[in-house]
Amino acid sequence: MKQFLISLLGSLVALFVFSIAATLLLIGIIGAIVAAQVRKHSPAAAAVEPSSYLVFDLSTNFVDAPPRYDLTFDTERDANLELRTVVRGLHEAAHDNRIKGLLLIGSLEPSALGSGYGALAEVRSALRQFRDSGKPIRAYLGDLTTTRDYYLASVANEITMNPFGELFMPGLATVPTFFAGAFQKYGINVQVTRVGKYKSYTEEFTRENMSPEAREETQRLLDDLWGNISSDVARSRGLTRAQVQAVVDSQGLISADAARGGRLVDNLEYKDQLIDEIRTITGHASGSHTFRQISLSDYLRDSVNDAPSSLSRDGIAVVYAEGDIVDGEGLPTDIGGDRLSRELRKLRQDDRVKAVVLRVNSPGGSGVASEQILREITLTRKVKPVIVSMGSYCASGGYYIACGADRIFAEPTTITGSIGVFGVQFDVQRLANNWGITFDSVKTGKFADALTITRPKTPEEMAILQNMVDWFYAQFINRVATGRHLPPARVQEIAQGRVWSGAEARRLHLVDDIGGLRAAIGYAFTAAHLNPSTAEIMEYPRKEDLKDAIAELLGRSSPEVFRRQSSVIGQVEQTVERDLDELRIYNDPHGVYFRLPFGLSIN
Repeated sequence: MKQFLISLLGSLVALFVFSIAATLLLIGIIGAIVAAQVRKHSPAAAAVEPSSYLVFDLSTNFVDAPPRYDLTFDTERDANLELRTVVRGLHEAAHDNRIKGLLLIGSLEPSALGSGYGALAEVRSALRQFRDSGKPIRAYLGDLTTTRDYYLASVANEITMNPFGELFMPGLATVPTFFAGAFQKYGINVQVTRVGKYKSYTEEFTRENMSPEAREETQRLLDDLWGNISSDVARSRGLTRAQVQAVVDSQGLISADAARGGRLVDNLEYKDQLIDEIRTITGHASGSHTFRQISLSDYLRDSVNDAPSSLSRDGIAVVYAEGDIVDGEGLPTDIGGDRLSRELRKLRQDDRVKAVVLRVNSPGGSGVASEQILREITLTRKVKPVIVSMGSYCASGGYYIACGADRIFAEPTTITGSIGVFGVQFDVQRLANNWGITFDSVKTGKFADALTITRPKTPEEMAILQNMVDWFYAQFINRVATGRHLPPARVQEIAQGRVWSGAEARRLHLVDDIGGLRAAIGYAFTAAHLNPSTAEIMEYPRKEDLKDAIAELLGRSSPEVFRRQSSVIGQVEQTVERDLDELRIYNDPHGVYFRLPFGLSIN
């Protein structure tokens, strides 16, 4: 009894301490939210001194959609930066007489679908235009520079590298995870239906390695992407692709001396030496020993206004479709079929909206939700132009909703296509039986329990499911043929679940133009006969109010507050967790999906 009381007392004390800690944490987060709102509505503290350098810290993640809540917990930098805002800021700075040049520092922190090569291509284009305006760009490569970092830095007039730094630019690779062995070990059975020779999504569940078809298309895709990346780098550095490849293949992890010898960088200096050089050019900053500067984050807050939440006069709407396509409302990180369709319907009925630009950054998902969204796009096209801008990913269901637009823009490195369909059925009969759990059934129809997970599907049931997948595939082909004005037979040739780069997609007429979101918006103004200098741009999703942020925070049962450490075990855990989390999107009512292989995570 005494031991029980001690144990009970210990549990109560632990519960009390946890409750106090959780309360303090909640108060702290709410306080930070309030402080962020106060900063937002206060006069800008950062003033731009004449002859200042714009400091672009790449220690961020570029995302397409604006933040749902306008909250800034760190005044020095943002964990996520909205792509369109960054591009607008760079264009603004190029014509700002107070800005003398730009310094690139830091290393990207990609997360989810952010900072893909499609987004980086648009940022790089804005940097190149800044440089072409006559203002210099200096780049500093620190301890370890990745391919993504160098892809942006290579546009600089002068690249300086830490003498002890290293450039990790070995080329592109993807390392998919396969669960077939684990499923077999633990008694989970998987039955798949699919159409498309290259529709390899389900291989992660049914194989222990890549099929020849999956390997072939993945190799072709990586070659195309790397070809565009290395060509851009070579052009900026005054080299040939062969010269760049020679340096890459000689080491992979390129030392500072080798990078300078291969003309990938210009100088080897410590950061303080570079700061001294820029200080000589700009002069001292007020009250500081460093050079005159303003961070890009501060410059964006000071010089780039947010898009209005509604239009006060004629304009265009930029709608962000970023994430997995799911049936219903979906999470904030998903493309909910109901949610996006509802917004498109509102925009169609708003007479002030003269054109819609749909920015798609998605690997696809639910077939039913994709059709629901495409239906709204088709109806909207009847009353106003719909322009699609493809982000880093616009594949399978992502391409399904894009193909109905009046005009499609893509970056050369956009991952697109994957016109194919699959269905996947799981059952846990053997797993349950191994634990002494059995099942029985009573039914009034032959197929009443056809979708149960308690047993494998019969051959007759699988035939029915395959027929449904075949039908969806035929509709996919028809939608693409109609939207792209291509013969169905031609679409059949380039479909088969094949994934293409944006450059290849342009050659195959799956897209119309090479360009980013800015180019798509410019085209929308022209198509709607609007003057860009007087027309407005609104964005969706709209930013939520403070009360909505607090309400959602209080409604969460277990918010993830702390970032997982980047240890080896942590990385493995994150990889498996990410792949397993993909199962969450399997909510299509027919069990049919248009989706890119989730193993295609390009490093």
